[in-house]
Amino acid sequence: MTASRTTAHTPAAAAPVPAAPRPSLLARFVSHPLFERFIITVIVLNAITLGLETSHSVMTEYGPVLTTIDHVFLAIFVVELLLRMVALRSRFWRDPWSWFDVAVVAIALVPATGEFAVLRALRILRALRLVTAVPSIRRVVGSLLSAIPGMSSIIILLLLINYVFAVMATKLFGADFAEKFGTLGASFFTFFQIMTLEGWSGEIVRPVMEVYPWAWAFFVPYIVLVTFMVLNLFIGIIVDAMQHQDDEPAPGAPAAEATSAAVLHELREMRAELADVRTRLNV
Repeated sequence: MTASRTTAHTPAAAAPVPAAPRPSLLARFVSHPLFERFIITVIVLNAITLGLETSHSVMTEYGPVLTTIDHVFLAIFVVELLLRMVALRSRFWRDPWSWFDVAVVAIALVPATGEFAVLRALRILRALRLVTAVPSIRRVVGSLLSAIPGMSSIIILLLLINYVFAVMATKLFGADFAEKFGTLGASFFTFFQIMTLEGWSGEIVRPVMEVYPWAWAFFVPYIVLVTFMVLNLFIGIIVDAMQHQDDEPAPGAPAAEATSAAVLHELREMRAELADVRTRLNV
């Protein structure tokens, strides 16, 4: 009687969890560290050769060689993208960085002749593929992009402050300093130069103070407000975005946590059922 009761309450075996599909050989190849390092090396070498093409003496002596090397590098990039498309399939197109790689390589494939000759200068954009090839650079760019919404409010504040000071400066100093403050646009440009602290004292403020000795009381608060306060807000938002980027879990972390929670739940249920079996055996 006890044996039959025990058999009736024996917990059923849990169904085996299907294993995750193993990546294909091609997917493992394109994600292998050696392959990624090879692509990074090609990107760096391509950037160097494109820089050498700006030298007339180098192009006179080695022009055909550099052109051939550039075509070889472009062929490598095309083959790499095709391999990634086949290996990753739909995952390739869901990644925004993949679209960036395709756009950069596609620009280089357009014949740079006639009205498209300007595209020859855009070939250097291939060097930006280092952003997608190096994870640390990709994280930095991702942090900058995530900081854009927060920076928009500061940009509006900065434009508002510059507008107020530009209007005031045009009315105060425009008659005597028409080149720098004669129009609203000229005043805007002058205050942008002051904001960067490029020649603000010798080229702008001191000449104005020779005519208006009190002008320092107008420009110094602007420098303190804009250069030392508002611009530091930009840095603070970017640093905060980078910290949030570092705090985010790795792509596989949520799945791993969910799996661990499921395993713990199964273990608790098994302990409860075993305790029930022991209780019935002791009856």
